[in-house]
Amino acid sequence: MVVTAAFLPFSPAPRTTPDAGPCEPMDSVRVGQTTDEQLFERYRAGDTEAFRTLIERYHDDLYRFLYRLLGDRVAAEDVFQEAFLQVHVSAHSFDASRRFRPWLFTIAANKGRDYLRKKGRRQTMDLSAPVSGDDGSRGATFVDLMKIDTPSPDAGLDKQETDRLVQAALGRMSPTLREILLLAYFQRLSYAQIAEDLGIPLGTVKSRLHAAVASFAGHFERVSKEAGLGPGGEDVFRSDSR
Repeated sequence: MVVTAAFLPFSPAPRTTPDAGPCEPMDSVRVGQTTDEQLFERYRAGDTEAFRTLIERYHDDLYRFLYRLLGDRVAAEDVFQEAFLQVHVSAHSFDASRRFRPWLFTIAANKGRDYLRKKGRRQTMDLSAPVSGDDGSRGATFVDLMKIDTPSPDAGLDKQETDRLVQAALGRMSPTLREILLLAYFQRLSYAQIAEDLGIPLGTVKSRLHAAVASFAGHFERVSKEAGLGPGGEDVFRSDSR
């Protein structure tokens, strides 16, 4: 997929403030040292190259997120573009004291949910992505929280079969529990950010996430048995409390 700022039929209107001068182009070294928030501020001040840089910076991560969420490459490309278009439309409302990444991924997740509701599709997730703690720090991955009991190295499943079983287990979960797993373990939102996104108390986030992990564990064990895995070859998942 090749997506650049060229696909967006707009450019930001420069903000007029007493101390705001024209934005000068940045060289590659300065771009690499510039934060997302600084780039977005430059875009809001009229620097279209800053927006192009943000698109390129998030090209791989956001596309992978949307592809795993939607299960369709074309849909992922479309929603990717819709997400950045929404970023432009909502640029004036961005709180500069907040981080850009969670805001972008929340917009993309909302666009993805809209697509899934229209198509009646199931959500997917990546179990290797780290979940963030209350302070936004990188924490354990979903797999870390699900203790895997494998008697021997050759008793494990290959990646393709594991992915198939994971998708089957996720497909049996309730949409509410499946969504919170996605937000926590792929989108890497902190508990506080999830609470804000879903409009629920922080305590509810923690209890619902615990229930989601337990639900996934049970469904994964059942689909593994249905796939014909014997006692010595099945992965038995158990959730840990945080």
